[in-house]
Amino acid sequence: MDTIVICSGGLDSVSLAYKVAAEHRLRGLLSFDYGQRHVKEVEYAAACARKLGVPHKVVDISNVGAALSGSALTDDVDVPDGHYAEETMKITIVPNRNAIMLAIAFGMAAAEKADAVAAAVHGGDHFIYPDCRPGFIDAFQAMQNHALEGVAEVQLYTPFVTISKADIVTEGAKHGTPFAETWSCYKGGAVHCGRCGTCVERREAFDIAGVEDPTVYADPDFWREAVERA
Repeated sequence: MDTIVICSGGLDSVSLAYKVAAEHRLRGLLSFDYGQRHVKEVEYAAACARKLGVPHKVVDISNVGAALSGSALTDDVDVPDGHYAEETMKITIVPNRNAIMLAIAFGMAAAEKADAVAAAVHGGDHFIYPDCRPGFIDAFQAMQNHALEGVAEVQLYTPFVTISKADIVTEGAKHGTPFAETWSCYKGGAVHCGRCGTCVERREAFDIAGVEDPTVYADPDFWREAVERA
């Protein structure tokens, strides 16, 4: 498939980009500035595109993101520490974010005559994020089939939707993903904080997968406490 990958610059989406490059035809990477508290990860998406030799587009929807208020990812709200399994992580939900991004990506794919849009939603996201669940993916594809009827046929490719973060690490390692050149931390400091939900999940995934984690964390041991508590 001639595929556009939605790439945040994080471990999941960069691993997906390498998987697509190995197994399909990678048309390019697409990132979004939705008003997140930092856009550091977009720099990692750009670096991924350069390394894979494909175009990288960044779409500014920050004005839209500003209207989706109340999330720790877009507002002046503290990012909670701990594991994603904790109820506190619901403050990181940005309402309808994936639906908005995917709708734009599908429009671009249709305009550019690409076959597919790839997104790195995965099984570990299901607890917190409703727009990462298989039901949402199926419904979005059905909606786009109607929206683009007679115009284009674009598939939503989500190979990670039923697997864990650890499985993604295993898959990424198989395709040579440069994990050190990905960014996950929600806090956007000089190095990964090691305490926010996405840092804890990242560190735990490498441990479960049995793959060496090259990431530098400000607090490299907090994840064990967070996992045990969850």
